[in-house]
Amino acid sequence: MWDRLLVDCNIATMDARPGDPLGIIANGAIAIEDGRILRVGKRTELAGFRAKEVVALGGAWVTPGLVDCHTHLVFGGTRAAEHAMRRAGASYEELAKAGGGIASTVAATRAASDAELLEQSRRRLKALMAGGCTTVEIKSGYGFDTASELRLLVTAKMLGEQEAVRIVPTLLALHALPAGADREGFIRQATDKLIPEAARRKLATSVDAFCETIAFTPAEVERAFTAARAHGLGVRLHAEQLSNQNGAELAARYKALSADHLEHLDAAGARAMARAGTVAVLLPGAFYALNETKKPPVHMLRDAGVAIAVATDCNPGTSPLLNPQLAMNLACTLFGLSPEEALAGMTINAARALGLAHEVGSIAAGKAADLAVWHIAEPAELGYWVGLMPERRMYGGMDA
Repeated sequence: MWDRLLVDCNIATMDARPGDPLGIIANGAIAIEDGRILRVGKRTELAGFRAKEVVALGGAWVTPGLVDCHTHLVFGGTRAAEHAMRRAGASYEELAKAGGGIASTVAATRAASDAELLEQSRRRLKALMAGGCTTVEIKSGYGFDTASELRLLVTAKMLGEQEAVRIVPTLLALHALPAGADREGFIRQATDKLIPEAARRKLATSVDAFCETIAFTPAEVERAFTAARAHGLGVRLHAEQLSNQNGAELAARYKALSADHLEHLDAAGARAMARAGTVAVLLPGAFYALNETKKPPVHMLRDAGVAIAVATDCNPGTSPLLNPQLAMNLACTLFGLSPEEALAGMTINAARALGLAHEVGSIAAGKAADLAVWHIAEPAELGYWVGLMPERRMYGGMDA
């Protein structure tokens, strides 16, 4: 006898087929056993089987639980004052050079007690969960030293242990250079101490870096990637956000899971990503908040055959975005993604960007029963409404 049977629903499985990018099953049913999907198909195909609980969904649409594959969710304080400065004309670079930006969040994060940091972060996580997320990546990066970075990863781990959500921890080892720091010493600390310790304690699954003129050079990033690989960690990269540093090609060379932002990506970078299977993660919240005008080359990514993911980039300074469905809407309205691409971007392609496509991101037998139920007439509404919330969210097959 199955644990749960969902019926009277339409299903976007995200198992793409020719002419059907969402893998739609009308009048479908989903069988759940021990927190995993046992069978999915037409309701008639699952008729006659018994379940401890039969849940009639009233014709609602079921999608995989949303996957937010790029967030900086664990931090202290806010940067609301900088928001006002930016509206007055200050640029990202000007704020950073004036001691604001990431440095101000580092100070606020250090000032917060462990309990305060956990609860502030929990509130943000709860908002993403309420919006349909069942998997959330969380980066460190607001520590600037080994103990502080590990503290952020421990906080992320605690959130995953305490909430009904899958947390994927990423060590953002090279985020920004602290004011007055010795550059070589800082990078050596990250490669020789921070990355090995995070790997030893199993606090991160991958290492990230910010490859940019105001952050770290490709050669410096490569040192971090080399250390990550030596310690069994995957790699990801903030690439081509403000300028083209050929970060996408670097990421591809190291078979990175993803390269993120990509507003200044060129054709060579797109081709390299396609060959490597590196996912392009688009972050429309940052584009919107920074009032940027240079859009990521979506057509180039499509033509090259690069999988496109979408994420909130939830962070205090450049993307204070707490609704995953709004990220899908922005990806459509600002970047020109189709609603189908946006949904794939926060399900199956986001799962690929985290190395979890075998586990989440589509509705298929054997995968985790992480689902979102939407009171909509068609899936295109998920790229249409602004701030839509799911009717219910299931994690491991249970309402959560």
